[in-house]
Amino acid sequence: MLASVIKRLNEKRASEIEGDSADAGFTLIELMVVLLIMAILLAIAIPTFLGVKGGAQDRAAQSNLNTALTNAKAIYGNNQSYGTSASAQGLLSTAEASLTFQAANYAGTTTNPQNNISVGTDSNGTAIILVTQSQAGDCWGIYTSEATTIGTLGTTTWVVPTGATSVAGTFYASWKPNGGACNAVTGIAAGNGAWHSGSFPSAA
Repeated sequence: MLASVIKRLNEKRASEIEGDSADAGFTLIELMVVLLIMAILLAIAIPTFLGVKGGAQDRAAQSNLNTALTNAKAIYGNNQSYGTSASAQGLLSTAEASLTFQAANYAGTTTNPQNNISVGTDSNGTAIILVTQSQAGDCWGIYTSEATTIGTLGTTTWVVPTGATSVAGTFYASWKPNGGACNAVTGIAAGNGAWHSGSFPSAA
């Protein structure tokens, strides 16, 4: 079908070049066929493109969190404490200037959100949570604890992941912001089952 339409278009063009205007122009059917083919191609291509783009944006957010975690572990190794949320935010900002580290209740931004990471530490200084939002809109978080007990972040109690024998270790999560911000406070309050050991789960 497409080959015959292209052939006819070429014939039309040739006739116009030769000065034969009696058969110039395209029929409505021919134009509709071309538009239909274009619509089908777009219907196939656009969802594929958006899926690839969203996955790349999520991976960018995960990569930034992993970078932040590496620096946080170095801070703990030097001080044997993650410190307060504010002090951890300052130390991370110095260690990784390419990222912007924000307060635990950071409200979020629509401009490169994955480069802005919300930082919160527990009241014992032995656990830290890092949360960001990808350009695709999903919230991503990492928390890690060096002890088997976790304190509080402000007045918010940290959640023990479902299936974890203790709260020591590193855990990963993804969730939808549901109209709110992606930050350390909402990450902690995401609920049991939201956090998983090993690696990031699929996008929420």
